[in-house]
Amino acid sequence: MSNLHVNMMSLKKYTLLVIFFLLMSSGLFSQSIKSFLKQGSEAMSKKDYSSAAQIYNQVILIDSSNIEYQLLFADASRLNYDGDVALHWYQKIFKKDNGKTYKEVPFYIAMQLKTNGKYKDAKKYFDKYYKKQRNSKDKEKARLAAKAKQEFEACDIAQVIIKSPLDVKVVHLDSAVNSKVSEYAPFEYDSLLYFSSLRDKSKQDAAGVGFNKLYTSKKSAIKPNKFLKAKELDSLFNKSNIHNANTSFNSDFTKVFVSRCGALNATQYRCEIYVSDFKEGHWTELQKLPSPINVSGSNTTQPCLSEINDKPVLFFASDRAAGEGAMDIWYAFMNTDGTFETPINAGKKINTIEDDITPWFVKENKTLYFSSTWHKGLGNFDIFTSEFKDNAFTDAQNIGYPINSSYNDIYYSVNSKKDRAYISSNRLGSYFEDKPNCCNDIYSFPITPLTEPPKPVDTTALLINQMKVLVPLTLYFNNDEPEPKTKVIVTKKNYKKTYDDYSVLKPKYFTEYAKGLEGEQKELAINRIENFFEDSVDAGMQDLDKFALLLEQVLLRGEKVKITMKGYCSPLASTDYNVNLAKRRISSLRNYFMEYGNGKFVKYVDNTNEAEGRIEFFNEDIGELPVSTVSDDVKDVRNSVYSPFAASERKIQIIAISYLK
Repeated sequence: MSNLHVNMMSLKKYTLLVIFFLLMSSGLFSQSIKSFLKQGSEAMSKKDYSSAAQIYNQVILIDSSNIEYQLLFADASRLNYDGDVALHWYQKIFKKDNGKTYKEVPFYIAMQLKTNGKYKDAKKYFDKYYKKQRNSKDKEKARLAAKAKQEFEACDIAQVIIKSPLDVKVVHLDSAVNSKVSEYAPFEYDSLLYFSSLRDKSKQDAAGVGFNKLYTSKKSAIKPNKFLKAKELDSLFNKSNIHNANTSFNSDFTKVFVSRCGALNATQYRCEIYVSDFKEGHWTELQKLPSPINVSGSNTTQPCLSEINDKPVLFFASDRAAGEGAMDIWYAFMNTDGTFETPINAGKKINTIEDDITPWFVKENKTLYFSSTWHKGLGNFDIFTSEFKDNAFTDAQNIGYPINSSYNDIYYSVNSKKDRAYISSNRLGSYFEDKPNCCNDIYSFPITPLTEPPKPVDTTALLINQMKVLVPLTLYFNNDEPEPKTKVIVTKKNYKKTYDDYSVLKPKYFTEYAKGLEGEQKELAINRIENFFEDSVDAGMQDLDKFALLLEQVLLRGEKVKITMKGYCSPLASTDYNVNLAKRRISSLRNYFMEYGNGKFVKYVDNTNEAEGRIEFFNEDIGELPVSTVSDDVKDVRNSVYSPFAASERKIQIIAISYLK
C-alpha cells in the first residue's frame, strides 16, 4: 500500500472524526439553546426580566446570528432597563428586517432614542411605526400607534423645553441618602427627610430583591442642604417581609399614611394604604384603610394628604375600575371622624391611558404635581402640574427642564417650609449597582417660597409638631460615663458636659480604632468613627438643644409636657452595674434640663399652677439591648470601647413626649 493511500485513509478518518465532534458539539449547543430558551420563557412569564436577560444573553453567546434570539434578548433587556443593550440589538434586527416582520422594533428603537435625548432620530422611528400601524385592528398595535403619534409630537416639544431651561439647580443628594439601589418618595419635614429605599438586602423576596423600607435623614446644622447618614425607621413603620413606602403626614403631624406592598411577581406589586395616629407620645400601630380607599384586587398607593378649601383630602394612585387607564390619580375628602368620602377620579386632563402616578397636592397654590408617561414630555415619566380651579383640574403642564429629564422623574414633593422641592429620578448621574439608569436617586432644588392665604397660625401647635419630629431623640456617651467605676445612680454632670468631654476624645477614637490597620482599611476605620460622631453624637446634641429651645417656647404658652426617657449602656460590666450606669446617664439629661438657660425650666418641673406650663419627667424601665455581637473583652478596647458599633450602644433616649391637659 502506498504512502499516499495510507495518508488518504488517515485523512479520511481524521475528517470523519472532526465531523463527528462537530455534530456532537452542534447537538450539545442545540440542547443548550433549547434549555436556555425554555428557562428564558419561564422567567419572562414570571416577569423576572433580570433573569430572562441573563439567560438570553447565554443564547446570544452561542448563536448571535439568529434574529429570533436577538429579539428575545432585546425585549428582555428593554424590560430590565438595559436600554442601550436593547437598542443595539433592535437596531441590528431593524437593519435586517426593516420593520416588516418584527413590526414593533421601530417603536422600541424610538423609545430608547428618546430616552437618550436623541429626539430628532426618535421622531423618525415613531413616524415609521405610526404610519404602518395607525389603521391596525390589533388592539395592542393600535395602542402603540397612538403612543407613537403622541411621542412624535412630544419630541418637538421636548426640544423646545430643553432650549428654555428653568433657572434652577437640581442637586443630587450624596451617599448619606442615596445608594446604589433605588431611593424614592422623598419628603422633608422640618429638616428631617423621609424617604423609601431598597438598600437593606438582609432579607429578600422570592425574586431575590430586598424589601423596601422607610428611612429618615437629618439635615446637617452646619452644611446647608447636606443630610446626615440615613437611618431606618423602627418596626412600627417597617413591617418585616413586605415592602414599606411613601410617608405622608397631616398638617399638625398627628396622622401619617404609608403604603405597604406585596409582590405579585418579580416586577409587579399590589399595594394598600395604611394609617397611624400620634397619641400619648407614640405612633399607634399602622392600620389598613378600609373601603372606599383600599379596594380588593386593586393597587392603591402613593398617599398624599393635603387640603382643598380647608378640608383634608387624600390623593393617591390606583388601578381600580372606572379609571382612564392603567394607574390613575384619585382623591377623597376626609371627614372629621377620619373616614373618607367616595374617591373622585382626577379626570381626563390628569389621567390618561397610561400610568399617572405620585400625586402631590400643594394647598397654598391649589396645584397638583404628578408624573405621567403619556402627557408630552422629555421621556419616560415627566412631572406635570395642574391647578384645581372651579372644582376641576386644568390642563396638565410640563414642569420643565432641568427638573424633568429624558429619564424617569417622579415623586415631586415640597418641604414643610415651602422653599424647597424634591424629586426621585434615574437620570444620568444617579448611583447604580450593575447598570446605569437602573435605579432612582433623590434630588432637590430651591423653589420660590409659597405663601398661604392669610389666616391665624396656631404657633403652639407648630412648635409641638417640631418637637414631635425630634422624638425619639438619642444621646450618646463615652465608655463608663458619667462617674466611671461607681454604682451611684445620680451625677452632678449635665449631658452637655459629658458631650463636650466625649467630643474632645474623637482623635483618640481615630487612633485606637484604626490601630494596626494600613491603607484603605485604615481610611475606612477613620471614616466610620468620623461618621459616628457626626451622624450620631453631634446630631444628638444638636437635636437636644433644639428640643430645649422648642420646649421653652411651648412652656411659655402654658403647655403641660411629659417627657419619657429610657437608658441603655454598653455590653461591658455586670447587669447591676449597667442599670446604675443607665440611671446616671438619665440623671445627666435631667441636669441638662434643670441647668438650661440658668434654670429656666426649674419652675416648670411638677408645677401645680394650672395657669402655667408644667414639665413631668418619667423614666421608663432600663432598656435591654438586643443580643450584641460587640466584644465584651475589657482588654480588647478597640472593639469593646472604641468601635462605632460599641459606641452606638452607649445611649439614652427621649422616647416620647405627651401634652397633658
